[in-house]
Formats: sequence, structure tokens, C-alpha cells
Amino acid sequence: MSTLNGKERLLITGGAGFIGSHCISYFCRKGFDVVVVDNLSRKGATHNLQWLKESVNFRFYQSDICDYLAMQAVFQQECPFDVIIHLAAQVAVTTSVLDPRTDFDINACGALNILECFRLYSPDALLIYSSTNKVYGELNKIALVEGENRYQFPDRIGISESQPLDFHSPYGCSKGSADQYVIDYARIYGLHTVSFRQSCIYGERQFGVEDQGWVAWFIIAATLGIPITICGNGKQVRDLLHIDDLVKLYYLSIIHRDILKGEVFNVGGGYSNSLSLLEFLELLQRKKIDISYTFGATRQGDQHIFISDNTKAKNILNWEPIIPYQDGINRLIDWISHNRELLKRINDIA
Repeated sequence: MSTLNGKERLLITGGAGFIGSHCISYFCRKGFDVVVVDNLSRKGATHNLQWLKESVNFRFYQSDICDYLAMQAVFQQECPFDVIIHLAAQVAVTTSVLDPRTDFDINACGALNILECFRLYSPDALLIYSSTNKVYGELNKIALVEGENRYQFPDRIGISESQPLDFHSPYGCSKGSADQYVIDYARIYGLHTVSFRQSCIYGERQFGVEDQGWVAWFIIAATLGIPITICGNGKQVRDLLHIDDLVKLYYLSIIHRDILKGEVFNVGGGYSNSLSLLEFLELLQRKKIDISYTFGATRQGDQHIFISDNTKAKNILNWEPIIPYQDGINRLIDWISHNRELLKRINDIA
């Protein structure tokens, strides 16, 4: 196990996004020397950046991971890094279907740019990669039981890392490609890397939109009176992982970095934090949060059910989720309620 010595330097790409902003706040308060890269292209990014600047100190570069020379310049200016958390990405399956080239440029080529800078300028660092459960595809060969309000696994608690990869959708291909590069850079170059194949991450400061961040989006839409479309029958199940639990996992991976060379972990809320879309709508109704919705076609590549089997992360990193979805959703509802005007501006509502 590693120990943290002094003020370790940490690079966060995509730092003004949802996960990134929580990482900046957490690691700055832990005493890390934090450097941030973001091109500020995503809705809410500038608001996150301003919020962070008011509370913690870090160095910010408005640069694009697709620009290799710009990434080289950041590394040459700031190296050596002790830790690199690569979060910058195109994050929506639907967007990848509409524009697969841009999706590839960001998720695959952008990740390769970071890996090359890591290899050339900070080879002693740990690289943490934010991967996705979409690397497992539709999971259409796994037995399911269809209940009244959700799909269920009849024979397992969740999906483990032994599940065969099956990239489906341009997003699955681009993120899966980067996932495999992260693993291979450990094998070929002897670097410390870890890939976290994440399930549904949610929490405060999540500016969810229709095609990404559905937990926040449902509550935001209800708060702002925006009707939503449920793709498919609504019985699709995801395990919800609160952002605070994810950031704690990243910290634990830094503590254990000496044993992380090309490791992969599935991480999510687990079975006890799983909800179907229909169950989530019922939960909101019980909280007197009214939402207008209709049903539409199933999205390409959508998984009927994904629940992470977190056994490996518990055994190796001593990590498991501690925030139940009931508490996490209450916190998110409270944050959205207190930031209604900001959310109206971000969603261009007069």
C-alpha cells in the first residue's frame, strides 16, 4: 500500500464537469496540488468552475484533450504529476450515434493523447480512467426475468469483471477502446493504471440532460415543468452510485496505487441501490414531485439491466458504497430545489 507524502500533484481532465468538480473540491481539501484541464464545452461547466474558484485553489487550463500539442504544453509546464484522473469525454450514447466521428475523436483519440503525455512526461504517476458499463454491450445473452416494474437477474447479484466485452454503439466502441488502451499501457509500458467501469453516477451539481444523467434530469425536468420521454417500457434497471462514494473510491485507488497496473473494476451502487425507471418515477410521486412523461422507442444498445458486482473493489481496495439511494436522492432533490433559477438559465427557460 502506498502512503501519501506531502502535497502530491494531481491532474484532472474534464474537471469542470459533474464528476470532475467533485474531485477538485475533494482533493483540494485533502491537500493535493490540483491542476485542471477542461474545454468548458458542456452545459454547466462554467458555473461549476466559478463555484470551485470561490472555495478552493487550483490551476486551470482551458484546453481540449483532442489537441495533443495543447496537452503536451500542460504536461511540460506542470510535470511531474503523481496522479492523473482522466474524466474528459463525450458522455452520451445518443450523441455518439448522431456524430460518431466526434465521439471517437474525444473518447478514443483524446484518451490516447492523455496516455501518451502520461507515458512520456509522468511515467511514475497513477492514471485513473473513468470507463463505463457500456463496454459490456446490451447483455442480451444474460438470463432476465421481467417483473411488473423491473427486470431482474434470476441467477446473480450483478455483473462482474469476468463478463465478456461487447462494445455496442459508437459510444461503447470509443470508451471501450480507451478502456483497453489504459489496460495495455500498463502491460506494454509497465505503467500504473486503473479503469473503473462505472454504472449510474448521480448527485449534487449534476446538470442532467435528456440523453445523459437521467436521475438528475428527471428531477430537473419535473422542477422546471419539462415533459420527458421514457425510452422503452421503463423497466430498465440501473444501480445508483452517489458521487461522494465514487470520489472516495478514486482516493482509495491512490492509496493502493502500487498494486494497480492495468486493473479493472466494475463500480456501482450494487443491488441494494438499484432502481428501475418506473420505480424511480413512483419514488418521485411519493415525494409529491409531479413529472409529465410519455413512452418512446427503446434506445439502441440500451441494457435492460445493469447492476455492478462490486466484490473485486471490496476485496482489493476495501471499498463499497455507503450512501443509500434514498439519502442521495434526497440530497439531489434539495440541491435542485435551491438552484432552480440557475437550472432555468442553463436550460434556456425564461
